[in-house]
Amino acid sequence: MLDFSQLRCFVAVAEELHFGRAAARLNMTQPPLSRQIQVLERVLDAALLERTSRSVRLTAAGRSFLPEAQRILRLAETAAHVTRQVAAGRAGTLRLGFTAASAYDFLPRLVIGFRNALPDVTLALREMVSRDQLEELLSGRIDAALMRPPVTHPDLVCARALAEPLVVAVPADHPLARSEVITVRHLHEMPFIDYAPHDARYFHDLVQGLLDEAGVRPRVLQQLTQIHSILALVRASLGLALVPEAAERLRFEGVVFKPLVTMRPRLVELYVAWRRDRDDPLIGALVGLLDGL
Repeated sequence: MLDFSQLRCFVAVAEELHFGRAAARLNMTQPPLSRQIQVLERVLDAALLERTSRSVRLTAAGRSFLPEAQRILRLAETAAHVTRQVAAGRAGTLRLGFTAASAYDFLPRLVIGFRNALPDVTLALREMVSRDQLEELLSGRIDAALMRPPVTHPDLVCARALAEPLVVAVPADHPLARSEVITVRHLHEMPFIDYAPHDARYFHDLVQGLLDEAGVRPRVLQQLTQIHSILALVRASLGLALVPEAAERLRFEGVVFKPLVTMRPRLVELYVAWRRDRDDPLIGALVGLLDGL
């Protein structure tokens, strides 16, 4: 069976063609170096070197074996380096799920920060709603998720990544577009584009709780799932909508975004979640970036 120390000894002698220089290169004396070569030749059942008192030459078998030995050593060194990098959280692949709305502002900043901090790590991104991310996390098909609360499953742990206010999306030709700020009371009996109660449950419950607290009842004309679809209907002057502040980054022509004044601020939250039994250092690196974003 081949031994890495034997291979290193052979490669050193084959490249130096001198036992003294090879021994110095390996920080060892000549007798053990010669024994390692002899053991390797017995293992291979072939003479690799021709030795005289004046010179060392490779045999035909030695010339054939040298590039293979060099390749094996390179592979071993690469494997060891990659393993150390992965163990330290500086290499590997992190499979990250994310919601569509997180891609408006937070996800690009996270990707840039992650790439700058860990250039040798591959970030494999998958867009999914929070419900699907939960299933993918528990099954191990993704490593971490950017998802909406609540994250209450006992097998998951999480850290808050983002908290941003709701703002009012107003058609540019609407009278409220000229207001500096809008209160929740302004939405009473106004045409309104709401979130679907099942497919966009987090946003639906957040907005409904805000309206209920103020005793406000807008006229809900449509209930949609995606924020960019809601903004398209606002642009068409079908109604107003409440969206996270990051939606302003979409820069919808014909839509004006106004601050919302409320009795008690309601923040749109985003969490990083991962499985409790995962000790992947890349997840720790991801969480460590959150404070700087």
